Amino acid sequence: MPFNLLIGACLAYVIFLFLVAFAAERRARKGGEGWIRSSLVYTLSLSVYCTAWTFYGAVGNAARSGLEYLTIYLGPTLMLLGWWLLLRKLVRIGRTQRITSIADLISSRYGKSNTLGVIVTLLAVVGTTPYIALQLQSVTLSFAVFSQPQSIDAIPIDPTLTGFWVAAGLAVFTILFGTRNLDANERHHGVVMAIAVEAVVKLVALLAVGIFVVWGLADGPSDMLERIETSNLGTWQLDNTRWISLTFLSAAAILCLPRMFQVLVVENEDEAHLATASWAFPTYLMLISLFVLPIAVMGLALLPAGSNPDLFVLTLPLNQGQGGLAMLAFLGGFSSATSMVIVAAIALSTMVSNHIVMPLYLRQHQVGAVVSGDVRRIVLQSRRLSIIGVLLLGYLYYRFSGGRELAAIGLISFCGVAQVLPALIGGLFWRGATRAGAAAGLVTGFAVWAYTLFLPTFADGALLGTQVMQGGLFGLDILRPQSLFGLDGLDPLVHAVFWSISLNTLAFCSISIVGFPSPMERLQGAQMVNVFAHTVGAHGWARGSAEAEDLMMMAQRILGARQAQSLFQAQATAQGKAGFLPDPTPEFLERLERELAGSVGSATAHAMVSQIAGGANVLVEDLMRVADEAQQILEYSSQLEQKSDELASTARQLGQANAKLTELSVQKDAFLSQISHELRTPMTSIRAFSEILRDGTLGADEQSRFSGVIHSEAIRLTRLLDDLLNLAVLENAQVILNVGTANLHDLLERAIAAAGAMTEDAAMKLDRRERTEQIEIYTDADRLVQVFINLIGNARKYCDASNPTLKIRASLVGDMVQVDFFDNGSGIPARMQDIVFEKFSRLDDVSGSGGAGLGLAICREIMQRLDGSIVYVPGQDGAAFRVNLPVKVAQAA
Repeated sequence: MPFNLLIGACLAYVIFLFLVAFAAERRARKGGEGWIRSSLVYTLSLSVYCTAWTFYGAVGNAARSGLEYLTIYLGPTLMLLGWWLLLRKLVRIGRTQRITSIADLISSRYGKSNTLGVIVTLLAVVGTTPYIALQLQSVTLSFAVFSQPQSIDAIPIDPTLTGFWVAAGLAVFTILFGTRNLDANERHHGVVMAIAVEAVVKLVALLAVGIFVVWGLADGPSDMLERIETSNLGTWQLDNTRWISLTFLSAAAILCLPRMFQVLVVENEDEAHLATASWAFPTYLMLISLFVLPIAVMGLALLPAGSNPDLFVLTLPLNQGQGGLAMLAFLGGFSSATSMVIVAAIALSTMVSNHIVMPLYLRQHQVGAVVSGDVRRIVLQSRRLSIIGVLLLGYLYYRFSGGRELAAIGLISFCGVAQVLPALIGGLFWRGATRAGAAAGLVTGFAVWAYTLFLPTFADGALLGTQVMQGGLFGLDILRPQSLFGLDGLDPLVHAVFWSISLNTLAFCSISIVGFPSPMERLQGAQMVNVFAHTVGAHGWARGSAEAEDLMMMAQRILGARQAQSLFQAQATAQGKAGFLPDPTPEFLERLERELAGSVGSATAHAMVSQIAGGANVLVEDLMRVADEAQQILEYSSQLEQKSDELASTARQLGQANAKLTELSVQKDAFLSQISHELRTPMTSIRAFSEILRDGTLGADEQSRFSGVIHSEAIRLTRLLDDLLNLAVLENAQVILNVGTANLHDLLERAIAAAGAMTEDAAMKLDRRERTEQIEIYTDADRLVQVFINLIGNARKYCDASNPTLKIRASLVGDMVQVDFFDNGSGIPARMQDIVFEKFSRLDDVSGSGGAGLGLAICREIMQRLDGSIVYVPGQDGAAFRVNLPVKVAQAA
C-alpha cells in the first residue's frame, strides 16, 4: 500500500472527526441536543479508556503473558458493575460543586486548597507522560509497518524523528480541536461525539481483524479453540500478586486517570446514564477483547519469528495481502491513540491553567472582578502551551525510555495516577480526612512510585544511575529501587504498587488522625461525604443586588467580548428581553458561573461571581459560623468527657495508692515485729547466760560453753546492727565508693574464700569457668565482693539439693558484665520472687537458717550505687541470680 495513501487517509479521517465535532457543537448550541446527550454517546465516550495499549498492546501482552491481559478489562468491569454507586456519588459531587477536573475535586474537598490542586496537577502530568509516550510509540510503529512493507516489522531509520513529528501533529490537532473555546473542559459535546465515533471505529476495526483471523485464516471457532488449546497462551498461569495488582490498577484508572474523570464526571449530562453505562461499557470491553487471544495465537503461528507482537493487528492482514483491512486496523489504532491524546491533553491543560497559571496571574494582577481585560487570551495561551508541553514530555519519555513494550508503559502510568486514590476515596467517605494528610499521602506515594518504577524505566539507569540501581540510595542496600526495605523476589510493578499505595495510605491516614480539619475542610467534607443528603438542586444563588452591567464586564474580561455577548444575548432572549441585558436570576448566575469555571476553575469563578452577586442562598460565612459553634459544642462535650475520664483515672490512682499504703503499713508492722524479734532473741540469750555466769555456781566447762553462747549472740547482734546501718547508709545515698580497676576473677576468689565455700568440709560444690572470669572492671571492689559473698552464702544456706552445686558463670554482653549464680535446689516460689529483694523478706521454710533477711536488700542497694543491677532469673532449675555491672575500663586509664 502506498505510504502517501496512508497519509491521505489519516488527514481525511482527522478532517472527518473535526467535522463531526463541529456539527455536534453547532447542534448543541442551537438547542437540538437530543441524541447528542444520550446514554449511548456517554457510554461510548468512556471508551477513551481503550487506547493504543488496548488496540495494539493487549495482543502483544497476550502473546507474551497469556491470559494476563484480561486484568486490564476486569478492573473497569468490576468498578462499573459493583461500584457504580461510588461513580454516582462522584457525578453528583461534580454537579453540585461545579468540579472541572480531578485536581479541582481534591482541591475543593480539602478546603479549596490550591496547593493540593497543584500537587495533583503535577502528579497527573508526570503520571500521564508514559501514557502519551505509549500513543506516540504505537503510532510510530504502525507508520513503520506501512512505510517499509518489504520488512513489515522494520523500524524507520530514525524512529525518534518520526515520533517527534507525530507528537507535533497531535499537538497541533489537539490545539485546534480542544482550545477553540474556553469551555472545552466543561460538557463539550463536540469532543464527546468525536470520541464516540472513534469508539465505534476502533471496535469495528478490531472485530473485523478478529473475524478475518477466525473465519479467514482458521476454519471457524472450533478450529480456533483447538489452536488456542494447543498453544501456551490459553493456559491459566495465575500469579496472584500480579493479577491482583493489575486488576487494582485498572479499576483505579477509571477514577483517577484525568481523561477518564473528564468523560466520566465532567461530561456527564444525567446521573441515569451511569445505570446504562454500568452494563453497556463492560459489554463494550468484552467485545473489544473478544478476539485478542485468537489474533495473538495466529500471529505467532503465521508471522516470522521475532515479529513484534504489539503489531499483530496490522501485520497479520498485511502478511495475508489484505490491504483494505490493514488500513481499517490502522485507523482503529490511530483512533485509539488520538482520542486519548486529545482528551488527556485537554484535561491536563485545563488543570495546569486553572491551578497553576491563573492563580499566579490573578495574584500578580490584583484587580477587581469587574475591571475589563483580556483574561481569555491568557487562558487560551496557557492551555495551548500546556498541550505542547504535555506532548513534549511524552515525546521525551518515549525518546529516553528505550522504547518499552506498550503494556509495560501503560502500567507505569496507571500506577502513577493511582496515587490519587487514597485521598480521593478518603475524601468521599471520611470526614476526618485533612488537607495535610492528603498532601502527605500524595507526595509520599508519588515519590515512591517515581523512585521504584518511573525513573528505573529509563535506559541504563540514565536518571538514577547504575550504582543506585544496584547498591541503593546512599549506598544502603535496603533502598534499592526494586527491592525496597529488603523486599526481594517481587515483580517490579507489584513491588512498586505495594510500597507506593501502602506508604501513601499510611501517611494519609496517620497525618489525618493526628491533625484536625480546618472549618472550611469540615464544611466541604460534610457536603461531599453526605452529598445525597445535602444536595439542594442545581441552583444555589439567591436573587441579589447584582447589576447585569457588572456581570457583563466581568464575563468579557474572562470569556472575551464575543462569547460573553453571545451568552448574555441568548439568556436575554430566553427571558423575553431581546435587545436588553438579562436579569441576574439564580439560573443565569449558575450558568454564568459554569461558563467562567471553564476558564479559571470552579473556586475562582464562584468567588468572582460572589463578589458581584452578593452571595448565595446560604452564605458560606453563615455555614462556617454554624459549623464553628457546633464544633465548639462538640469540643466542650469532649472536654467534659475528658475531665470525667481524668477523674476516673485519678480515682483509680488514689485506690492504687491507698492499696499501696495499706501494704506498706502491713510491711511496717511486719518490719517492727521482725526487728523486735531479731533484736530480742540475742539480747535474751545474752542476758540469761550472763546472769547464770554471775551466780558463779558453774564449772569450768559450763562457763566456757555459756561464754561461747554469749559471744556468738553478741556477734549475731553486731552483724544485725551493721546490716541495718549499711542499709540506711545505702538508701540515703551517703555511702562513699572507693572505685578502681579490679579483676573479676580475683574478686570472686575473695568472695568464695570469705563465704567458706572452698573449705574441705564445705558441702556445696562449685562449678566455675575461670577462663571467662578474666575481665577487667572499674568498680568498688569491696562492695562488689560483699554482694558476691551474700549470694554464695545464701546458696550454701538455702540450697536443699542432696548434692548441692552452685554454678558461677561470667560473660561480656556489650558494655556490661553478667555474673550468674545458679544453684540446683528447689528455688524460690513464684509468689516470693517479686519481694525477694525487700527488707526482712525470707522464705517461710528456712527459719532455722539464721539471718534477718537484709542481705539481698543490701545487695540491691549496692548494685544501684555501682550503676549495675541484681535480678532474680525465673525459669531455672533452682535459685538463680544475675548481677549486671558496667565494664568502664576506659575510665580507669
